Amino acid sequence: MLGSDMVLPGSLVKNPRFDYVALGHIHKPQDLNEGGQPPVIYPGSIERVDFGEAADDRYFIIADVTHGNTKVEWRKLKEARRFIDRRVVIGSSENVTENLKDALPKPKEIEGAIIRLTVEYPREYDSLIDESALRKYAEEAFEFHLVKRPQMEARIRLPADQTISSMSPLDLLDQYWRAAKIEDADTLQKLAQEIISTDE
Repeated sequence: MLGSDMVLPGSLVKNPRFDYVALGHIHKPQDLNEGGQPPVIYPGSIERVDFGEAADDRYFIIADVTHGNTKVEWRKLKEARRFIDRRVVIGSSENVTENLKDALPKPKEIEGAIIRLTVEYPREYDSLIDESALRKYAEEAFEFHLVKRPQMEARIRLPADQTISSMSPLDLLDQYWRAAKIEDADTLQKLAQEIISTDE
């Protein structure tokens, strides 16, 4: 992200004069010369670093380095830090915080993990989410991220005595600005009036 990575030609790192080539920075474990000599190894990182790696296995390498016959053993790490990603859509105002706790793993499974809980909900339910209770529940986690995504009701409500067909395009547009809570709605309405008048 800070500049261009150095790029080495494959022929350079696969040169048979080398007995073993150890590469770094790339997180995905791989042998770029699989089945050949020398092994050209990215062992990967020993910890997961973000949610994009949540399901990836982590390894380290034991290499028996001998000229022309290096043997590589991949050792899988059993205790790599867990990333747990949960998403909840709240559809009811009842027991909101308890329902969010139920969406999380049990406290024993939380210990040492990095957890992200993404919650989508109607904006008016915002005060029903007890963030401190959720953080208390997940206190054994290495880190807990609560991502709140309030949804705005954007449907247009017409008065009972009006129908869409009875309204002009400008009236409908004005209804939309108000329902969507658009800033500068009056300015936009004036611009729309000018455009429609010019077109007519």
